[in-house]
Amino acid sequence: MRARSTTARRLLRGPLLGLHVLLVLVLVGTGVAGGWQWQAWRSAQRNDAAERMTRDPVPLTEALGPDEPLANEDDGVAVDVAGTYAPRTDQFLVSGRTLAGEAGYWVLSPLVVAGTKPPAAVLVARGWTSQRTLPAVPADEVRETGVLAAGEEGSGTVGADRVVASVRLPALVGEVDTDLFGGYLVRTTRPAPPGLAAIEPPTADPSWSVGLRNLAYALQWWLFGAFGLFMWWRICRDQVSTVA
Repeated sequence: MRARSTTARRLLRGPLLGLHVLLVLVLVGTGVAGGWQWQAWRSAQRNDAAERMTRDPVPLTEALGPDEPLANEDDGVAVDVAGTYAPRTDQFLVSGRTLAGEAGYWVLSPLVVAGTKPPAAVLVARGWTSQRTLPAVPADEVRETGVLAAGEEGSGTVGADRVVASVRLPALVGEVDTDLFGGYLVRTTRPAPPGLAAIEPPTADPSWSVGLRNLAYALQWWLFGAFGLFMWWRICRDQVSTVA
């Protein structure tokens, strides 16, 4: 007990008191600076995702090719595409989708893109329905505008009535008669097709590289704080050992 009391008195002596105050200032300063850089990184990420969804649409084939994986920087990009919808019976109903609290389905329709050889289709989430029935598709060539989205995780098993639990593109390739693009389209053309309700486009995932400098600065400041804490511990330990 006496040894602990003696150690505590040594640590609270004049020269070490200044060191303790300096440690507090270092930890507060590096913590605040690191936190500010962290928030700057988060803000850059949010702004990138929002800006990507407000760009003017580009042709689908400029952003993505058949059988190409959707790059992170193209997730959430607005595109337009012309083509002809596959027959009504080639569509899918994606279960577990709600609208205004009501359970229902996304209607996912293969659109054979004009000019692709061999023919390739992009899956278009055309709208929402509460009915477990495949709606009609336009017979003529159409031009659609929408937001690119990456495929989802989960089961891609096609059940009765062409119902699937998720938009898992690799599992759906064998269920259509053409190649599929490596991303699907959430239709933003208004109004929604007859009998369907419009789908709110998903929020884009920001590019991992956006604001990377701010993230690096945040980690750097926190490492400085950790180093300061280590040096404080070493100096206090050495001082106590020397006096002992």
